[in-house]
Amino acid sequence: MIKTIVFDIGNVMMRFDWHAYVNARYDGDTVNAVNESLWFTGYWNELDRGVFPEEEIFRMMREHRPSYSEQITDACENVAECMHNCDYAVPWVKELKNRGYRVLYLSNYSGFLIRRCPEVLDFLPYTDGGVFSYKVKHVKPEPDIYMILLETYGLKAEECVFIDDNINNIDAANHLGFNTIHFTEYETVYRKLNDLLERKGIYR
Repeated sequence: MIKTIVFDIGNVMMRFDWHAYVNARYDGDTVNAVNESLWFTGYWNELDRGVFPEEEIFRMMREHRPSYSEQITDACENVAECMHNCDYAVPWVKELKNRGYRVLYLSNYSGFLIRRCPEVLDFLPYTDGGVFSYKVKHVKPEPDIYMILLETYGLKAEECVFIDDNINNIDAANHLGFNTIHFTEYETVYRKLNDLLERKGIYR
């Protein structure tokens, strides 16, 4: 029986379109340097974890490619430009709540991003809560962050559906007993979730 729907946030309930952002803002070798320093070094993941001071993480990004430090700083300062609302997010949460399901979030997300663009989290007030990585100092796909969610809200993994765009996060949730759906695009996942709830939901 499924009682709770757990959503990832980035590229599920809001769009974090960093590919288009970097490609539109820079060109040539700068694109590769900025992408590498921000997304492919692991530093952004540590920003989500929230253990190290933000400025120290940004310093490490700049030091990774020092000749592009100005562009790396610019990309971080203007990152809100790649963050966008999903028009389906609020109605989807409301619909699931109206059907009697608990709706939570479990997201690798930094306090830096929340401050930069809080408006993309317009669906949050309609949820029943959730876990941000930067607050608990753990990130997906580490098992600890899933366990924190389960323990905080008194959940059983087998009674939850977890929806995420990252297959590694999906695999980790499967290992812990969650029902899972790999997010690709809204219409497909909406149908998959409804099919699953028809078979295993609290209301059938």
